[in-house]
Amino acid sequence: MSPQYIPPSTEQTTASNQGGCLSGFLIPPLAVICIGVVLAFLWLGSGPVTTIAAAPGQNEATLPQAASDQTAFSSNDSPIQAGTISPVFRPEIQYWSGSIQTWATKAGLDPNLVATVMQIESCGDPKARSRSGAMGLFQVMPYHFASGDSPYSPDTNAARGLAYLKRSLQAANGNARLALAGYNGGIGVIGRSESSWAAETQRYAYWGSGIYAEASNGAAESLRLQEWIAAGGASLCRQAHARLGINP
Repeated sequence: MSPQYIPPSTEQTTASNQGGCLSGFLIPPLAVICIGVVLAFLWLGSGPVTTIAAAPGQNEATLPQAASDQTAFSSNDSPIQAGTISPVFRPEIQYWSGSIQTWATKAGLDPNLVATVMQIESCGDPKARSRSGAMGLFQVMPYHFASGDSPYSPDTNAARGLAYLKRSLQAANGNARLALAGYNGGIGVIGRSESSWAAETQRYAYWGSGIYAEASNGAAESLRLQEWIAAGGASLCRQAHARLGINP
């Protein structure tokens, strides 16, 4: 607020014409004016104000420049730290976190989707083998390997498994649930109604899509993963835990 201007009295008019702001301490009204000018100058030079654009339907808010110095948080910032996978995954999957990042980058896939597949395929056991003959971390069938491949090599197993997952995701037009179904039951199931899928594929899509959704949403834990553990995944993870030598 600017200082109020007080006009000089009649007796002081003549004296006020004899000098500037400091032309005598015997003329108090002029001193008040000078002080007011100085204060106004300082106020105008104190810095700009920042106008924050308001969202539709809201009033614009004007704040001092100092408010813009607060640490900004972008809505695009993820609650998951860079270089890590979601904390919802079991310790056996976290063991492979760095490798999952590398494999996912090479395959052009979301690391949390890769971790989801590893979680329900092997729970991180690199030597896992199913009754149908699927092998390794991503439970890859023998016919996906080239001559001379080492199926249980984590890098080789990931390269073959994730190449198929990428194909499945492309066939599903980016729909993770359908891509997971295709990974389990064959890409051909993607175009069919879910009711026609094998029961195993339906369960796989249910477990995988739920775990992946919770991992992607920044959850601290996954209720769907806990369901999977209770439904039989615990034994697979105990096997992986022992294989990897993870401390209890």
